[in-house]
Amino acid sequence: MTENAALSEFQSDDDVDPMVAAYRHDAHKLNGEPHEYAPDTFAGVPVNQTVPHGADGDASALSRPTGQPEQTVDTHENHYRLSLLSGKSRYDPEEFTRADIESAMRQLLTENDPETIHRAWLESDIVSAFNESVYYPYTSLKDHTLLVAALLDNYRAGHEFANLLLVVDRPGEIVPHRTVYAGDRFTLRIDANANGQPWARLGSRPWRSWASTWKRLTAHPLDVDSDKEDMVLDANLRRIWSWSTALQYIEDYEGEVNP
Repeated sequence: MTENAALSEFQSDDDVDPMVAAYRHDAHKLNGEPHEYAPDTFAGVPVNQTVPHGADGDASALSRPTGQPEQTVDTHENHYRLSLLSGKSRYDPEEFTRADIESAMRQLLTENDPETIHRAWLESDIVSAFNESVYYPYTSLKDHTLLVAALLDNYRAGHEFANLLLVVDRPGEIVPHRTVYAGDRFTLRIDANANGQPWARLGSRPWRSWASTWKRLTAHPLDVDSDKEDMVLDANLRRIWSWSTALQYIEDYEGEVNP
């Protein structure tokens, strides 16, 4: 038993830091389990808890339509994400095994320091293999979770959704809980203050608004004047409306097409 797991034996759900709970709230999807039947602990720590301030619902609205979900890809019925680049399942058993997934889950879920967990989610490749909904397989569980945490951290600080911005930061600049994408060329965060960096408002309410938000940035981090690969990336980001899908697409594209 790890030290964190041992400590959790004396820890009730009410004792868990809300930010830690945000990173653990969809643990059941990593095991392919429906929420109503999923266990409420993993390796001795509370998981699958309700996120306060409605942050989970708002983050879901950024990436998925409202109403009763319907399966959008007939041949895909699991929580492994489909790549928007290739159309294929992101899960490759030759790249990582179920044992690798279990190890990643322990790293992502059993740590008790919220800033350490945030970093782990930002840097994890394995969690990128999962979608946030089997009905919308191109969405990303990784980016949904980061969006939940970013919204929750802002709400806890007293910021309303209508005041939030998508901010483009310099590479390596990580704001705890608010950075939702970290690449070699730029990072992206959700915040109420741009601190002099390029920004665009998210809008008056949470909805699938990625494309319109991306278009409204006061300055863009891509070289769309001379770099053909950046032109393609930018053009596609102007067509994607789901936030978690778009954030994951940037990560995939930067890793596979423009490393």
